[in-house]
Amino acid sequence: MPEPNPILTEIDPAGIATLTLNRPDRKNGLNKALVDKAIAALERIAADDACRVVVLTGAGSSFCSGMDLAERIEPDELTFMRRVGHLCDLIHRLPLPVIAKVRGGAVGFGANLALCADLVVAGESAVFGEIFAERGLSIDGGGSWLVPRLVGLGRAKEIMLLAARVPGAEAARLGLVNRCIPDADLDATVREWAARLADGPRRALSVIKQQLNASFERSFADAIEAEVLGQSLAFRSKESREGARAYFEKRTPDFRSC
Repeated sequence: MPEPNPILTEIDPAGIATLTLNRPDRKNGLNKALVDKAIAALERIAADDACRVVVLTGAGSSFCSGMDLAERIEPDELTFMRRVGHLCDLIHRLPLPVIAKVRGGAVGFGANLALCADLVVAGESAVFGEIFAERGLSIDGGGSWLVPRLVGLGRAKEIMLLAARVPGAEAARLGLVNRCIPDADLDATVREWAARLADGPRRALSVIKQQLNASFERSFADAIEAEVLGQSLAFRSKESREGARAYFEKRTPDFRSC
């Protein structure tokens, strides 16, 4: 029988797009079909003005077990890894906030896929396994860029070289993820964060994400200039006018009206 769709996409009326890795029998392990479908889904979301925030999660008891080593790499290693890299870059550059909701194992590429998101909320069952060295592999999924920025170079080397498995609570303590909460509260917490972002200023949040992503590569002077340009445009936007009106009228801004 053919395998079910490896990516499920749902967009609710609030503009929250949920992207679910859907190979639960393989712990959502990565194969060509999953990568291709995920890229196509993210490209559709980026082009859809109705979408305001993305939640990335996995079906079943795991977030993602990394590469499905039981499957053949197609069409070849280099082409496949470039597609994998493109998937990560899409999440990183998507002009919308992305929240990773992590239950269970997030292993190898799966750990770094979660970390590509702007916000990571982990359940107490979550384990982030940077196990590449244990498999005789080098890093993928953007981990060589992401992990040092999140926890510092020394701790990143400890995690990567020793092929560490970091439980959710420890990941939160280290700053690898934003929160670790009871699994029973995970859906409600992510929904609350997603709803708040969906109600926020879509354009301003996109610019803020872009500025923060570039912060380690810019000098202070370059960051100031980027802020000058971004803010001068923001002052002219419908979002800022709505924000100002709401402030003076002592009400919550209605950024969706913009």
